[in-house]
Amino acid sequence: MTIETAENIDDLKRRIIKLEKINRALMSRVERSVDSQFNAFSLFETAIALDHQVRRRTQELQQAMRSIEKAKRQAEAASSLKTTFVTSVGHDLLQPLNAARLALSALGELQVEPDGGDLIDQVDRCLVTLEDLIRTLLDLSKLDAGVMKPDIRAFELVDVLEPLTRDLAYFAKKRGLKLRIVGSRRTVSSDPLMLRRILQNLLANALRYTSRGGVLVGARRRGDHLLVQVCDTGPGIPEDRREAIFQEFQREHDDTPGQTGFGLGLAIVRRFSQALNHPVSLASNIGRGSTFSVLLPLTEEIPPPPLTSPPLRPYQNLIAGAKILLIENEPAVSEAMVLLLERWGCDVAAAPSGAEAIDKVRALANPPQIIIADLHLNNGERGPEAINAVRKAFGPDLPALIITADHSPKAEEEARRHKLEMLKKPVRPAELRSLLSFLLA
Repeated sequence: MTIETAENIDDLKRRIIKLEKINRALMSRVERSVDSQFNAFSLFETAIALDHQVRRRTQELQQAMRSIEKAKRQAEAASSLKTTFVTSVGHDLLQPLNAARLALSALGELQVEPDGGDLIDQVDRCLVTLEDLIRTLLDLSKLDAGVMKPDIRAFELVDVLEPLTRDLAYFAKKRGLKLRIVGSRRTVSSDPLMLRRILQNLLANALRYTSRGGVLVGARRRGDHLLVQVCDTGPGIPEDRREAIFQEFQREHDDTPGQTGFGLGLAIVRRFSQALNHPVSLASNIGRGSTFSVLLPLTEEIPPPPLTSPPLRPYQNLIAGAKILLIENEPAVSEAMVLLLERWGCDVAAAPSGAEAIDKVRALANPPQIIIADLHLNNGERGPEAINAVRKAFGPDLPALIITADHSPKAEEEARRHKLEMLKKPVRPAELRSLLSFLLA
């Protein structure tokens, strides 16, 4: 082998080695490329699978949302139906009760034997109890239906406590108990009507179950809250009953003389306090008495001036001979109201609608001096509309008032909007007589 041949062989070996390196490098690159393409394909497949899952979950979510929306519409329809039912039931239940109260008051105007007077008082007490039961059941239904919403505003606590003192003083005196209410000029944030109902029920329960001593209501500051406490000297409440008495139709001390409750007072207290976010607590000692506490938020807001109400003084000389136009579509209520007003010496013309009232007044020698109209009349007619029609025919300055079994804020707002006084059924005859005297004056 020549030197040149050996050199060629070495050169070929070097080239082979170099080509093998190049081949290995190329093979490695090809393998990496294949692996990359495989991974990209896997990612592509994964993306497609995830897209399908997202689409499926989106469809399921949309279907669930449609079901929720359908259930929401059904719930709103049911709530609306329940609201209408509660309002209608309240109106229909209070109408005959109002007629009975008016007829009973007219009967009381007659000269009757002493025993007859006692029976009248007994029937009146029964009607008052029935009225309170109906109102309480309606309030519970309205709370459940979401109809009753708190109207939170600033007011002085004394504006609620002072009327309660006047309302319950007679009952306390009749029971031989001392009733002391220490008012507070501090301003609280609450719904005054719902708070009044809470304190009224607590006070009524305390007076009902206390046989000796009395009841004290006071208020003390607790940081940025005001703690209102109703303390009695009654028999006390056992610890194992302190939660149960806040449930519907639960009563304690059934053998208390003169006890006529239905076990709903504290249920209203619990429901209203929860709606207002006013915590209620109870402390009691057996044989020494109980203390119910309500925690109210204080506020620096300046309360608006209280609405002035007409003085309910008995202008008896103005009632006799007064010419009154009554617009009432319920025959029983109309008959009872006419009977009562005539017993007071009034000259009454009654009609079920505004148009018939105008026809009836035109047949009279003299126009009416005052108009009494129910809020809800037949065929969708409203009491204010009937009053305006009569005023348009016989004088825009005719005094008028609305009576209604509709106790909703909407009814009160309607009366205020037309600048009309309003009495709620069942009408208290003494209140009606005083208001008529005021308007006639």
